Amino acid sequence: MTACSSSSGSSSSSSGKTITYWASNQAPTIQGDQTILKAELAKFTAQTGVKVNIEVIPWTNLYNRILTAVSSGEGPDVLSIGNTWATSLQSSGAFVPFEGDALKAIGGKDKFVASSYATGGAVGKAPTSVPLYGLAYSMYYNTKMFAAAGIATPPTTWDEFVADAKKLTIDTNGDGKIDQYGVTMAGSSVSNNAHQAFVRGLQNGGALYDKSGKPTFASAGEVKGIKEWVDLMGVDKVVNPSDAESVNGSDMAATFAEGKAAMFFDQAPGSSLSARNFTDYKAAPVPMETAGATGLLGTQSHVAGINLSIFKNTKNLGASEQLVKYMTSVTAQKSLNKSYASLPVVTAAYDDPAFKSEEITLKQETLKDHAQPMPLQSSEGQMETLVGTAIKNLLAKAAQGQNVSDADVKSALEDANSQMTASQ
Repeated sequence: MTACSSSSGSSSSSSGKTITYWASNQAPTIQGDQTILKAELAKFTAQTGVKVNIEVIPWTNLYNRILTAVSSGEGPDVLSIGNTWATSLQSSGAFVPFEGDALKAIGGKDKFVASSYATGGAVGKAPTSVPLYGLAYSMYYNTKMFAAAGIATPPTTWDEFVADAKKLTIDTNGDGKIDQYGVTMAGSSVSNNAHQAFVRGLQNGGALYDKSGKPTFASAGEVKGIKEWVDLMGVDKVVNPSDAESVNGSDMAATFAEGKAAMFFDQAPGSSLSARNFTDYKAAPVPMETAGATGLLGTQSHVAGINLSIFKNTKNLGASEQLVKYMTSVTAQKSLNKSYASLPVVTAAYDDPAFKSEEITLKQETLKDHAQPMPLQSSEGQMETLVGTAIKNLLAKAAQGQNVSDADVKSALEDANSQMTASQ
């Protein structure tokens, strides 16, 4: 692929051009994203004269679509990526580094929240993505269900979480079948599973990579943490077996809003819950193995979010830079993050009262004190696929009533580790 040799960021040189933008699915539906983003992009076009063809791509397809575009050289001008993929995609050499004129063209580094900006690529290298939406995991719980079960406060430890989930797993209509579960999960979501492997592993003293960057998927802490996650369905029986086929956060939000589950872990379900007119919930920190844990053992989330990248082979670099600059402007950040119930990645946007709620404050505190970046390794994207799929398969076994032992978890992770090693 051929990189553009210079930046052309002025609106006069870009006016009348058309660029293509691949957006990630943030709203409850693809159509919801189309509505939100087309309205925002119309403002951009009015300001700059640059037209934007937008395609919203589901998370189940996005990473593979990007890899195909990298291989073929035929991709969009600008695209959204999960920030955990930033280092993997950076290593492909297919994206514009944000340094020098390119960084100046989008407004510079200093406007961004530091922790979000740090997700743009490997340490010591110019980032090839910049943040768009900030996210962090929280535990969401049904306040009415908690009150009915006599649970006064949300759990702070994993043992308390499991105990509360058991109290909340009940047959509400007396027909002999469980119709309210303590927890819902997206068991078929490879990325959600990988996030749980990361957090649960660190809380249990494990890690997906060692300090030298060698994959350690089957470390003792990882096995223990993932076993705890799978046990929610297989042993504790607090997750509906059908959740093994749930594919994303919208599925979890729907189950939660329909009163079929009392708790779930997610990053920004507010828009999905609002779309269902559901308000009987609060957010709380993700439970830890030990209350008050700090450092790696106190991890409650990865530094989550969505980033923007520009393909090197764009024929419209100036217009692409203008779009990135606009999407990370204070005005657009306030508008978009309100729509998606996510966190602004531009410091100046936080003067808006919308970002001073208890939930947003909780997420800011989580990112500040209890979040770690996903491994900044070039193989991170492949790791998510391999580990996330291994957990998906373990949950499928649990859903079918099969016993999933510690040895089964270790074997699945060792197999994933071997596949990673063989491909390097």
